[in-house]
Amino acid sequence: MRNFLIGLAAFLTLVDLFATQAILPALAQAYGVGPAAMGLAVNASTLGMAVGALAVAFFSRRIDRRLGTVAALALLAIPTALLAGAPDLATFAALRIAQGLCMATAFALTLSYLAEHCSAQDSAGAFAAYIAGNVASNLVGRLVAAGLVDQLGIAASFYGFALLNLAGALLVWFWLGRAAPAPMVPVAASPLAAWAAHLRNPALRASFAIGFLILFAFIGTFTYVNFVLVREPLALSMMAIGFVYFVFLPAIVATPLAGRVANRVGARGAFWGAIGVALAGAPLLLAASVPAVLAGMVLVGAGTFFAQATATGFVGRAATADRGSASGIYLASYFAGGLAGSAVLGQLFDRLGWAACVAGIAAALALAAILGSRLTVAVTYPEPAQAHAT
Repeated sequence: MRNFLIGLAAFLTLVDLFATQAILPALAQAYGVGPAAMGLAVNASTLGMAVGALAVAFFSRRIDRRLGTVAALALLAIPTALLAGAPDLATFAALRIAQGLCMATAFALTLSYLAEHCSAQDSAGAFAAYIAGNVASNLVGRLVAAGLVDQLGIAASFYGFALLNLAGALLVWFWLGRAAPAPMVPVAASPLAAWAAHLRNPALRASFAIGFLILFAFIGTFTYVNFVLVREPLALSMMAIGFVYFVFLPAIVATPLAGRVANRVGARGAFWGAIGVALAGAPLLLAASVPAVLAGMVLVGAGTFFAQATATGFVGRAATADRGSASGIYLASYFAGGLAGSAVLGQLFDRLGWAACVAGIAAALALAAILGSRLTVAVTYPEPAQAHAT
């Protein structure tokens, strides 16, 4: 039950982040703009996520985990509901940035809470449950968004997600309410000094760049493929696009195994394997067949999620001190990559077409694989078998 609640909290925290991608064609039509402009506005949330992750990394020593998470999720419902009536694209983008700030705050504070309250034996199961909840939010969020838009319209979709935000606040209030706060550990160095130390670490610098490239590629794939799916020759309906995102089911199963695989073959080997899977899926995205495109989406989704889980675990163990700030920098880099991916790959999509966009995705994954050679710090990952015994 404990790990189920952790996964549910993760789901309700990030369900807004990618759900809106499933209704991009409907939003582009409603606002009368092209794919690149709408994709950038929808993914503006990643800018808020990047800023929020850095802010929490800087101020986390002063923020109560429970109250901060509850406040962030409750406040998240406000911009979510306002999106239902956003009058123009600039307002829409600003509200998405506000959503990102709230989501990043809740996300980072929950990770800090788990790190502080879980024993070494329990932590693997807790973080695996949280990652699985995040992956599930990609699937269920998109499916719910597409279904609501198809049946009730765009406004109803955003109102529905605002209710989910409030449900997340209530869950965290009652779940974390039973836990005693962890004592704050005094740290002599300032946050900026800790950040400078992280940036002097070659392995961590590579990890931060890898995080940037992973979401760059993921956003490019799962933002602009929606426009391909609704066009000829694929020509799927909005509801059918929602069901397309069952392609994330393999990632839900595979991602929690990242720790076990990395423990057996090393972080570098696990990461290269994951990137290889994602690269294998890229050419399939160009096919004129729905099954082939879906297979490509499965491989890219599973590969990038697995790579992200591997890199996240590596950062937490490669940092020599103040792991919270190292994770904050990684998350900021990760979400900044999402914003850059939506902008750069959107321009490629608009100006040169889907094939050029896929080429950009593959190039980002290939560069991440090259940087993966630096993931050489000795890292020990807890076995998931230990975690599931809790």
